[in-house]
Amino acid sequence: MVCGDVRGKLKSFFVRIENVNKKSGPFDLVLCVGDFFGNNAEMEVLQEYKRNIKSVAAPVYILGPTRKDLVQYYAEAQDGDICTNLSYLGKRGVYTTSGGLKIAYISGSSQESATESNEWTYSKADVIAVRDSCLASKANMGDFRGIDILLTSQWPFGMQEKVKTSCKLASWLANAVKPRYHFCGLNDEFYESPPYRNLPDKNTQMELATRFVGLASFGNAEKKKHIYALSIMPVEKMRILELIQKTTDEISSPYQNLSLLTESGGTNTEEKRDDQYFYDMNSYDDNRRNKRRSNDPNQGQKRTRPTFDQEKCWFCLSAGSIEKHLIISVGDHFYLALAKGPITETHILILSITHIQCAALLSEAQWTELVRFKQALTQFYADRDQKVFFYERNFKTGHLQINAIGIDDNVAWKIQHVLEDKGEEYSVQLEKIPKLSAPSDLPERGPYFVAELPDDTVMLTRQMKGFPLHFGREIICADNLLNCEEKADWRQCNCTKEQEDEMVKNFRESFKPYDFTV
Repeated sequence: MVCGDVRGKLKSFFVRIENVNKKSGPFDLVLCVGDFFGNNAEMEVLQEYKRNIKSVAAPVYILGPTRKDLVQYYAEAQDGDICTNLSYLGKRGVYTTSGGLKIAYISGSSQESATESNEWTYSKADVIAVRDSCLASKANMGDFRGIDILLTSQWPFGMQEKVKTSCKLASWLANAVKPRYHFCGLNDEFYESPPYRNLPDKNTQMELATRFVGLASFGNAEKKKHIYALSIMPVEKMRILELIQKTTDEISSPYQNLSLLTESGGTNTEEKRDDQYFYDMNSYDDNRRNKRRSNDPNQGQKRTRPTFDQEKCWFCLSAGSIEKHLIISVGDHFYLALAKGPITETHILILSITHIQCAALLSEAQWTELVRFKQALTQFYADRDQKVFFYERNFKTGHLQINAIGIDDNVAWKIQHVLEDKGEEYSVQLEKIPKLSAPSDLPERGPYFVAELPDDTVMLTRQMKGFPLHFGREIICADNLLNCEEKADWRQCNCTKEQEDEMVKNFRESFKPYDFTV
């Protein structure tokens, strides 16, 4: 289901979603275009959902701010989550659902002449980055099938003459990625065009069709259509004949005679790529996906450094919010737990019992126990013909967490190559450093990402501008390692509590011979 500008009418919006979901659902997801929060957002209503007094009936994904004064509403989003089932997609990227649906998006209003963008605008570099994310998984140029859905807040220029706001960057992006559906808002009008046929280009020889839908604002007085429901099969699962089949009401592309942007200097746009939740996996946004707003905490206006309440921390062992059924083993300073949204059934987190920011701040005793847990896990995986891959992201997280996952012996040698390729893809410069032997080997100040490879190679970066939050998972999920790119976003791997209980039980039993805490 897709909805137009909500503009802060949160109470009626959540009620409407619940009612429609009961009557016509269940819906896999709800996508919101245009201005979600508006000038007078009902934030007191949102607090009830943040405190879990109420719950959003279906997963809702929203675009980012379209004006500077709306940025404030996104400041508290944790890895994109505003509350349970309400998520900020990010500034730009390609979000891939668990069912394989590919949704490209770009937030904000365009700055067509600008070379850089901020949290509420996007530039030429941003739309080129989204296009590149859509194309990244194609082994050969020419076999691109388009994407399933494109979300923009602004209307594309050329679709209709009399609209309040439109932009050529949105037109260029729609023309480049060839979505089956293009949704947008902001104009307080509903308009659904007949399907238009995209012209072939260097990326595809197929004449793919797009349906454009501009949605009116939610709850508008004129009762213009503001909600659009659809059932859609992922483009990658469709037969080519279905993709190119023509209909009687088709029109030609509204963009074919327009003068759109050129890509001079486009090779420099890679450095703008963020992550947010998930790019097409071989690239992603932004998200990237953060996947979108910049991941650089020092860019733009100064923000208050976040503080962490230990009682509310997801990972502090003494906190009321911890999911204790995920815990596998507890030592004096660290504990092991099944990763939330695990990539495999043996995807483990090493976490500090007390609230510690990162491994660089550990005491000698804490470091010694961390090494023991790493050695135990290394032997555990080795006895299963696997090599262990450890990584820590000290960025946009308040609690020390080290991921550990086993990679089959016959492909583990590829980890460094994938890591280097991902670094190049996101313009992240990784340096090799000596094997970690003490906390002082890590940067004491500032964020970092560190990966420990099976051959004792250690790779580190402190370059966190635009750093993808799912960088470590994207490496593991790459097609030449575990080949499960759809799992790069942990939220696409959520299990039931019963499934988690079973995985924890099995791992705990298998790990007993290696567990020095028993």
